[in-house]
Amino acid sequence: MGEYTQANDNPRVPFSQRPIIILGAGIIGCATARQLLLNGFPVALVAEYLPGDQNINYASAWAGAAWHAAGGICPEYRYFQAVTHRHLLKMAQEDPESGVCVVDAREYLEQPPGENSSVWGKTVLSNFRHLKAGEFPSNFDTAWAYDTLVTDPTLHMPWLGKQITALGGQFIRKKVESLQELYALFPESTVFINASGVGSKALTDVMDDNCFPERGQNVFLKTENCNQMFFRNGKQYTYIIPRPLSKGVVLGGVKQQDDLSPEVDMEIARDELARTHILAPHIVPEHPAEDTISHIIGIRPSRRGGFRLDSENIGNRTILSAYGFGGGGYAFSYGVADALAKMVERTERESVI
Repeated sequence: MGEYTQANDNPRVPFSQRPIIILGAGIIGCATARQLLLNGFPVALVAEYLPGDQNINYASAWAGAAWHAAGGICPEYRYFQAVTHRHLLKMAQEDPESGVCVVDAREYLEQPPGENSSVWGKTVLSNFRHLKAGEFPSNFDTAWAYDTLVTDPTLHMPWLGKQITALGGQFIRKKVESLQELYALFPESTVFINASGVGSKALTDVMDDNCFPERGQNVFLKTENCNQMFFRNGKQYTYIIPRPLSKGVVLGGVKQQDDLSPEVDMEIARDELARTHILAPHIVPEHPAEDTISHIIGIRPSRRGGFRLDSENIGNRTILSAYGFGGGGYAFSYGVADALAKMVERTERESVI
């Protein structure tokens, strides 16, 4: 350990040439890796699951991944979402292989919007307008229409993986039990980013008890009518997320805390079909044909009190934490990546000055 300390007090390798090590290769880890690589830093990602994997514990492969303005969040977090929107919009406009598309959205509110509602999204979204009575079902109080972005994870994660590799990033498939294990693997590195999602509950030197797994189950309905999103905002958690590039819609939703079952619960599936049929009967038939239906199950990396995003110095190392995004990983991804890249640059500046 003394030798390591000495190596960092008299670094043989300049800061900007020491790899930034990211634990976790979900959307947060990969978006951050891409941003750091574009900024000129070498990056290695260490993870049990990598882009293209389809394990239910790899949440980024199964996410609904719609950009929706979150209500009840602080202004700084709104800005993370705004930055994400900017990055995703560029991808939608310039690279169809990214899996990002612009779609027409309808958001129905059961109650009048509160003081800190998702209406702030109008500062970011195109063509935002309040719908008039008669333009939306009469059982809702308020409704908005706008253009938003949807990301198809089945295309986006492999695309992101290729981008990272092309920029010189390195993927290492390995399950680690602690951050300490990571430090031993990369003795030259001084910046480590913990983007391990719900894994932060089990890491022996993190053990964040606020983290918990939250099961999501969706119905995927094959349909050509896949260019419009519907979101029901209120006590009932219902959405229809279009996947134009996969010719279908994702129907949901449900949140089941601490449930890790990989088995399809047909009662949930029937309930989601019924709720989404009521929400948009022109998209979801009451009794869709069996061969048009499949099921999506993923375990969201949730955290009581919201996600963790911070920086701490432990000895000569800087540890950045970015995990616990639940179902909001895609909506926050590139904004959080931008924030983490700025933290790394701040550490670089301190090491130079």
